[in-house]
Amino acid sequence: MLNWEAIFATRSSRMRASEIRELLKLLDKPDIISFAGGIPDPKLFPDEQFKAAYADVFAGEGAGAALQYSVSEGYKPLREWLQGEMGRIGIDCTADNIFITSGSQQALDYIGKLFLSPKDTALVGWPTYLGALQAFNAYEPTFDQLTLSGNRTPESYRGAAQKAGGEVKFAYLSTDFANPTGETVDRAGRERLLAMAEELDIAVIEDAAYQHLRYEGEAIPPILSLEIARKGSIENTRTIYCGSFSKTLAPGLRVGYVVAATPVIRKLVLIKQAADLHSSTINQIAIAQVAERYFKEQVAKIKSAYSARRNAMLAALDRYMPAGATWTKPEGGMFIWVTLPEGMDGAALLARSVETEKVAFVPGQAFFADRSGTNTIRLSFSCADEAMIDEGIKRLGRLIGGVIAAAA
Repeated sequence: MLNWEAIFATRSSRMRASEIRELLKLLDKPDIISFAGGIPDPKLFPDEQFKAAYADVFAGEGAGAALQYSVSEGYKPLREWLQGEMGRIGIDCTADNIFITSGSQQALDYIGKLFLSPKDTALVGWPTYLGALQAFNAYEPTFDQLTLSGNRTPESYRGAAQKAGGEVKFAYLSTDFANPTGETVDRAGRERLLAMAEELDIAVIEDAAYQHLRYEGEAIPPILSLEIARKGSIENTRTIYCGSFSKTLAPGLRVGYVVAATPVIRKLVLIKQAADLHSSTINQIAIAQVAERYFKEQVAKIKSAYSARRNAMLAALDRYMPAGATWTKPEGGMFIWVTLPEGMDGAALLARSVETEKVAFVPGQAFFADRSGTNTIRLSFSCADEAMIDEGIKRLGRLIGGVIAAAA
């Protein structure tokens, strides 16, 4: 029998199946209450608006262009619409600073390919977005823990990277309502990160997938906005802003975007030309039409629904979770991060929960580059109604309470 492992590239040994992708299969089981998938609720998709947008494409004279090859940078009217949106959050740019990707996940993969040589260091949160770890991991980096508390100096990061055989290349973080913790980096933390990046001379990767999903509190300027204010022009910045329509309009169309200085955009365009030429033209056209006509209304609709579900989950956690468990209280997004008593195993808890309580969630270990964090779990409230949330957290609290009592 052919030994495929001997033929595969060495990087293939670092590839792991996504625990979240596997857990999504549980959504097909009607008896499971799932807090696992951090996905938008399909009942909230603007399906009628997309039906109209696609019908408009085929009713006009532009159907041929919509089905044809297109430019790698992305559909220009969509990039121009995004230019206006960026301006509203303090990111002064042109359409040439915007690059359309097949979802923001492709952007992370391209960024890993662009910056990381084997043994280089990527600074990431502990925990951080699993998809980012998977995207970067293919390029054989070392991961080091990004902390904005002042416990690490730029020199300590540089020394650790050199000891690992490479250089620090970038710091990656989700700034607003992060996946998996739901936490937001405050303005002071964003400023500290920019100062550290300047000293290390590295890029900053700002993942803004959830930025539109703020339910309370005052919005904080994006890191790229803060840096433009400091330096006067996006062309002088080191921050690379990654956005997506997946959490606002529709994830299945796979339309994301990158906003950055033009030297970065030009390199990303070359990577795309070698990978898939361009993102789906017709999907970009549909996204542009729906965004222009309906984006504000759609965001208002999903914020109303998700904020109610977040409130329901926080109330249920207060009501049912036993002493010894703690959790975050996010101002937006889709996630709540629960820390269980020391010694409890989230993966073992999931196995018991699915079997006995019919409740699914994601064990927190998946979000740590070093596979630590065994006593943490991620809960998503985006796809469960308020009654399901109350019942599911009640069952989960009962199970956790039983485990704590048995260990006492």
